[in-house]
Amino acid sequence: MRFTSQSAQTTGKIRKAVAFAVLAALHAAAIVVLVMTEADFVARAAFLFAWALLNFFWLLLLRRPGPAAALSLAMIGVLILLSKFKRSHLLENITIIDVMLVDPDTIAYLWAFAPDLRTWVVGAALIGVPAVLLIWWCDPVRIYRRWAAAGLVASFAALAAVSYYEPLVHGNQFYNNNFVSRFARSGAVAAVDLTAWGMFEAEAPVPSTASLPEETQCEAPARLPNIIMILDESSFDATALPGLALPPDYRNYFRSLDNKQRNLVVEGAGGPTWFTEYNVLAGLSVRSFGRFAGAVTRLAAGKVERGLPLALQRCGYKTYSMYTAMGAFVGARGFHTTAGIQRFIDSKELGTIRQPDIYYYDFATRLMTWELGRAPVFIMIYTSFNHFPWHHRFREDLTPGWPTAGMELNGLALELDEYVRRQSISARDFPRFLSRLKSEFPSEPFLIVRFGDHQPSFVRSLVDPNATEGEVVRRIQNSDPRYFTTYYAIDAVNFKPVDMSSWLDTLDASYLPLAILEAAGVPLDPSFVEQKKILQRCKGVFYFCNDGAEARRFNRLLIDAGYISGF
Repeated sequence: MRFTSQSAQTTGKIRKAVAFAVLAALHAAAIVVLVMTEADFVARAAFLFAWALLNFFWLLLLRRPGPAAALSLAMIGVLILLSKFKRSHLLENITIIDVMLVDPDTIAYLWAFAPDLRTWVVGAALIGVPAVLLIWWCDPVRIYRRWAAAGLVASFAALAAVSYYEPLVHGNQFYNNNFVSRFARSGAVAAVDLTAWGMFEAEAPVPSTASLPEETQCEAPARLPNIIMILDESSFDATALPGLALPPDYRNYFRSLDNKQRNLVVEGAGGPTWFTEYNVLAGLSVRSFGRFAGAVTRLAAGKVERGLPLALQRCGYKTYSMYTAMGAFVGARGFHTTAGIQRFIDSKELGTIRQPDIYYYDFATRLMTWELGRAPVFIMIYTSFNHFPWHHRFREDLTPGWPTAGMELNGLALELDEYVRRQSISARDFPRFLSRLKSEFPSEPFLIVRFGDHQPSFVRSLVDPNATEGEVVRRIQNSDPRYFTTYYAIDAVNFKPVDMSSWLDTLDASYLPLAILEAAGVPLDPSFVEQKKILQRCKGVFYFCNDGAEARRFNRLLIDAGYISGF
């Protein structure tokens, strides 16, 4: 009996020693991850608070510090891997919104671009589950749940305080660091924002407030044109950059049929095409979603049923979207169909992800050959030829005479030269498209609208070459228009625009649907009649007019009229 007792004591001591050694190793591993991935003092503090929060969460459930640390470290590892995956495809790190809005489209996109992920998940489970069970068996320590709950609350409060003391800066999500701290800070702020203000900005409902009139039947006074809307990937007039020499006829591409050049102010700086998608299809502001704007297309799907395609459907149009990525990307298919797109054609049906613009123009021409004559057609064409990266020659065979020396500004040589080279190919392809429309559809009227969705990502350092990175970040955070201005242009074939009064020299992207409807002669529904009044009062500014009051009031009108629901 004495031998058995001594053996049990020895075994217990070994288990304790192993448990404490494993616990120390897990916390040390977390510190190593912190040092390797977090870049500054605030980020490291946020990481520590997030690490504490995770541990206290698992302690609240399990009471054992060993398994709590193991599960917390596993969660952090998965978070970093997913963030690196997102960054490789979107140039952005993961935030809490990506977790809040996991839907079938997101999972489909993940499986398509990471086919080995299932194997990794199964393998990790086969190794991780037994490891956690072993740590559970070895761990002799039990923590009172009231202590764990107190630690959880204190950790969250500290994380929230850090997150509000130094807010996340727009643009830093593109950096290859701060994966855990950025996610944790976004989560703390989102939790507070959801509790305090909700997800969508709108005036509080007031019983006596004005309301939109009911819709009437669409009665066009004349034949309506086919409308082609072209999202010109990453395109803007680079003459806005100081000190850059460009080809003499460079600016001609950005001119409209009246020979005027117009500026479009978008809401994304250097990357988020889906921000401008929301602007030009829904005719609304991404900024109304506050800190949740990054997920705007997924949030709006099934909830925002207002915009250009729906207004055109009301007047008999057949609506199409030619999308050059997978339909599951950022919930594009769900948003487009909610916005009124009847046929959504993604990269799978297009047969490609990245081709010169003429490829997509030819596809659209074939589509119209089948569809024209039955009803007017609306087609949204996405281009992708000038998508990042610009550090290598893409389809060099298309410009055999292009000079090899290129151009340089502020240390950026190849990116600038490649960007302008690809723009020159787009400038060559678009007139070919117009010529084909004229020759193949001589009796069909067309209104064609092009616009840049955002500036290329590398431009942020060139707008003001003397500005520091911190100054650039602050300017973007304060919505300096120099970083958000692209272009929009109108052309026509066999058609004269009916009303161009909304085609201002500088226009916020949310007004572009209104400008298109008026130019086409499409009768405005009550929501666009109201938005026209806002445009006139605010002179082309939408969200920032009257410190956001106009947008909030308009959102309330749309909610009360049933155009927006579920927020």
